[in-house]
Amino acid sequence: MKVHNVEMIMSAVKPEQYPEEGYPEFALAGRSNVGKSSFINRMISRKSLARTSSKPGKTQTLNFYKIEEQLFFVDVPGYGYAKVSKKEREAWGKMIEQYLTQREQLKAVLLIVDVRHSPTEDDCLMYDFLVHYNIPAIVIATKADKISKGKLAKHVKIVKEQLDMRSSDPLIPFSSESGMGMEQAWKEIESYM
Repeated sequence: MKVHNVEMIMSAVKPEQYPEEGYPEFALAGRSNVGKSSFINRMISRKSLARTSSKPGKTQTLNFYKIEEQLFFVDVPGYGYAKVSKKEREAWGKMIEQYLTQREQLKAVLLIVDVRHSPTEDDCLMYDFLVHYNIPAIVIATKADKISKGKLAKHVKIVKEQLDMRSSDPLIPFSSESGMGMEQAWKEIESYM
């Protein structure tokens, strides 16, 4: 998909605030600091529409990015080591769970993992959650440019095995730096539209 038109249209914390256009939605889930914002920016060919931060846990709402009047990327708060209170984390958890399990427009979740490392316990829990609720997942293994070509397949295999992936879910090695995997990611997204 060639992206010319994109806007961050809203941040929401509850269903009555979600957009009403009815376009297909694709949620982006992953650890804080795994590179969700960099992934969004690369996919929409923008430098900084999605704010990247060196401080994990910056995203605290569901952020809706409207793309080409055809679909939404929905950036959800990162899980993991965000320095917030337990109470705040539980509130995020409820907000994310409600969105993922009840939103009819949600077509798939893009689970962003760092291909250089084994998936964390939180990554595995998130993937299991998607399987439990029968939500399609597209696993995006970022930072693929940081691994030599000869070792990439081994790292991809580890991610697949650790997550115990369904055969129906693709895993795409991706680089926000070089654009590797971008076309394949768009192809997968378009297949759900």
